[in-house]
Amino acid sequence: MNPTESSRRTFIQASAAVAATSPLMAALAQADNDTTPGHLFAYVGTFSSPLRDVLPTQVDLPPGNGRGIHIFQVNRSTGALTPAGIHALGTSPSCLALNAAGTRLYSANETDRVGDEKHGTVSAFAINPANGKLEPLNSVRSGGAGPTFISIHPEGKFLLVANYFGGSIAVLPILGDGQLGPATDIKNDGGAVGPTKATNAPPGSFAFSGHDRTHAHMIQTDPTGRFVLHVDLGLDKIFIWKFDSVKGTLTPAETPSVSLPPGDGPRHFHFHPNGRWMYSIQEEGSNVVLFDYESKTGALTARQTIATLPAGFGGSNFCSGILVSADGKFVYAGNRLHDSIGIFSVGADGVLTYVGEEWTRGNYPRSFNVDPSGQFLYSCNQRGDNIATFRVDRATGKLNFTGQYTPVGNPSIIIFHETAKRH
Repeated sequence: MNPTESSRRTFIQASAAVAATSPLMAALAQADNDTTPGHLFAYVGTFSSPLRDVLPTQVDLPPGNGRGIHIFQVNRSTGALTPAGIHALGTSPSCLALNAAGTRLYSANETDRVGDEKHGTVSAFAINPANGKLEPLNSVRSGGAGPTFISIHPEGKFLLVANYFGGSIAVLPILGDGQLGPATDIKNDGGAVGPTKATNAPPGSFAFSGHDRTHAHMIQTDPTGRFVLHVDLGLDKIFIWKFDSVKGTLTPAETPSVSLPPGDGPRHFHFHPNGRWMYSIQEEGSNVVLFDYESKTGALTARQTIATLPAGFGGSNFCSGILVSADGKFVYAGNRLHDSIGIFSVGADGVLTYVGEEWTRGNYPRSFNVDPSGQFLYSCNQRGDNIATFRVDRATGKLNFTGQYTPVGNPSIIIFHETAKRH
């Protein structure tokens, strides 16, 4: 290489190094690697027609206070919820589910007015990625009366429905455009209804909700998607089904069900992240049961029962939701009438230890959820007409009220949707 070529190359290399450190180049480099998150939206389902989740079905109740599906933008730093719109519905969209891509939202409409069979409905919506607003796609019958819970199979091709007043479960196909098709399978619960007094009821409890008939309350797959589990509160049972992910049909598992103590009323369950433990909360028994789960057969084996209430509690209480933290270290259990969230630490063997409880700052916490970052827990205080926000202590599991109340009529559920990262 001659001296002239060497000098030219040295000059070019030096110029490139200077350019790389210039403000413009630094900004461009930062833009290429920008991980600024997109918007975080919260969708809140409400009761906007007669409330029938606690009182007998023959009672004539006034309309709920909710206006449909309420949309909020979430402040990631403070947890504050800012109203971003309402999709008005008078059909009590009390349970919501998002597809994995975050492009479609589904609502269980807790009614019993459709057709001669008096079914409820499930609705499908497209989500506007810019503002989170909802565009209706279609609605179909839920396969029973009063659908109270929906979930999506991990493969995203089917939606599962639990019909509380119909005492049935159903499988609905999710079509290519996100719309729902007619049910591919419907199963009706049957068997002996449990007693009106829970085996494990607190002293002096008069809690009675679902032991008048069959009441399917929740349905969801196991972590593998091979089995579908659903609870019937009135029968005091958890049912296990093998799922055909091609046909969308259910067949009884090798062990088709497991029984809870008579009258305790299983309501909801949540799997631990390791997939080996499942926690079930009993509405009238006010307790949590730890089950060992066998993923090859779907079998459940009870190993621990622990009260959701502090020692010495007496009187009536109705449990609501249950949530295992994303890191698997804590379990949260909802108490209505006591109006608290019980906090439990998870041992190395899955066994729960009572840590304490936090007042929900509102009446009748129907459900609660944690934002995607794990920093904030939101309690849907159904009869208090508000959502209370708590900061989560990730080390202890304890909840600290932020002072933030968000007014929503009869909130039932809150779920979160993150839009794509911005560049």
